[in-house]
Amino acid sequence: MSVAKRKLLTNYQSRTTPEAHLLFLLKSPVPIIGGLMRGLTGKRILITGGASGIGAATAARFLEEGSAVCVLDRDAKARQQIQRQLPDLAGTLDADVSNLKQVRAAFDDAVRIMGGVDVVINNAGISIRHNFLDITPEEWDKVIAVNLTGVFYVAQTASRHMWEREGGVILQTASTNGIMGYPYYADYNATKAGVIELTRSMALELAPKIRVCAVAPGYVLTPMQRAEYTDEMLQQVNNKIPLRRHAKPEEIAALFAFLASDDAAYMTGHVYTIDGAETAGSLAGR
Repeated sequence: MSVAKRKLLTNYQSRTTPEAHLLFLLKSPVPIIGGLMRGLTGKRILITGGASGIGAATAARFLEEGSAVCVLDRDAKARQQIQRQLPDLAGTLDADVSNLKQVRAAFDDAVRIMGGVDVVINNAGISIRHNFLDITPEEWDKVIAVNLTGVFYVAQTASRHMWEREGGVILQTASTNGIMGYPYYADYNATKAGVIELTRSMALELAPKIRVCAVAPGYVLTPMQRAEYTDEMLQQVNNKIPLRRHAKPEEIAALFAFLASDDAAYMTGHVYTIDGAETAGSLAGR
């Protein structure tokens, strides 16, 4: 964030009213990259699975908003790459979210680096494409360990930190797979449905001090996802989405930024779907 933008933002946040917010954005003499959310400047953000895909786009977005950002990821090569791409990151942390000891140690590191954590983007996850009848116990346990148990470990560790302080925001990556039925991902689907119910339960217990929401993306065209598609496969998937395209990682990041901001201060306990209307009808099973 430029000095001019930071100065303008500080002046704006000290005197703005909700009614003036849109007018400010329209008349701002300083270009606002990716928009502007109130209350994110100086916030301390921890993003799990933050070194690639949606996580990396989310890290970039919060940096644009003037936040301090730490990325947690178990992939050493990806951590090095994101640090080069986003040199303003406060830090990159090595942890497997399915290991509680590693989660607690990494969270302590984030607190040490940034002085605390105000917002957690609980995003780490894995998926394996396989027929339900072919899922092995080892594969089932692996997906559950990362996608559900790992989300729980991060969420509880963060909640305990926030509860002892001024509160905070926890945003969890769910999926339309946790809402609709999709073949070949039974274990993944089960974990994302679990994340949704965990989110709702947390929001009820942790209010009013901590807000908890989930974001449920549909198809998102990350570089990794694009590499798995032939051009024909990509077009086939696009054709069943009313907007006729995949989401961009930056669009998911923008929703995370909004939900973490003061503009979303009354939003908690719900799941926000971003899927180009794919699940608005019976399209998901086509």
